[in-house]
Amino acid sequence: MREVLQYCRDRLPERAFASGETIMTEGTPAGLLFVLVEGAVEVLKGDFHVTTVTEPGAIFGEISVLLEGTHTATVRASEPSRFYVIEDPNAFLRSAPDVALAVARLLAKRLAAMMTYLVDLKKQFEEHDDHFGMLDEVLEALAHAQPEDHKPGSDRDPDPTVY
Repeated sequence: MREVLQYCRDRLPERAFASGETIMTEGTPAGLLFVLVEGAVEVLKGDFHVTTVTEPGAIFGEISVLLEGTHTATVRASEPSRFYVIEDPNAFLRSAPDVALAVARLLAKRLAAMMTYLVDLKKQFEEHDDHFGMLDEVLEALAHAQPEDHKPGSDRDPDPTVY
């Protein structure tokens, strides 16, 4: 993500967040993209800690911007952090094809990792007759989903933005 940082330098405003300060809140409307300059943030889904990110150039808010929806996770500074702030993400991505390509590659890597993980789970539980045995159906649905098929949530948790 070095190329993202280089592109943003001298073009975008910076914003600092104190440790414990929320950068974006799950379920709130999208509107900004954030590029980590320095620091560390934690990503939360509900009350579940998903990961900690420290890599300069990491981008936050891209999923909600690209899907024109609400933020899919909460991002909170776990130490003092600085970000470049992209105030008009769609215009920015159209005007910066190298950055848009970097975002696409990042999302493709995440998708590949998720599919690999789900296939591994499928192999582990394919002989089960319970809900674990349904992983092949989940993979099939994900692999063939069309944009109009996308709805957040599941039968178990129909509105994942409400906690």
